[in-house]
Amino acid sequence: MADESNTLATTAGGADSPLQSEGGRTEIADAVVTKIAGIAAREVSGVYALGGGTSRRIGSMTQAVGIGDERSQGVSVEVGEKQAAVDLVIVTEYGESIPRVAEAIRSTVSERIEGITGLSVTEVNISVNDLHFAGDDQPDEPQEARVE
Repeated sequence: MADESNTLATTAGGADSPLQSEGGRTEIADAVVTKIAGIAAREVSGVYALGGGTSRRIGSMTQAVGIGDERSQGVSVEVGEKQAAVDLVIVTEYGESIPRVAEAIRSTVSERIEGITGLSVTEVNISVNDLHFAGDDQPDEPQEARVE
């Protein structure tokens, strides 16, 4: 049986839960809900990345050696028997309306988690910790020599 601290397990008598039936119960690991939330948040227009600057740098290094998963970067979940709460750290594109992006994230993340897992999402908290500017991904052009 999976570790209870990392797994959602419905209890007996939870007939109003889609994860409990006469045929048995379904357990969903926190990591599954975390990945769903991360993928769903990235679907929203205006989201450049998830995670803070440090976590993105560490994440890119761990992914390079094959031990990291960007889908869970910047995502934290708390899963109960029938509900889940999500915390996200995001980077938005400069010029996007942060309130519009945040609302779209809440809607998309809630729909995906509820549709895939059957859990009710109680809240999706969003922390915007940076802005991405269009030219940030471009390598710096070499400067012309000032002297010959």
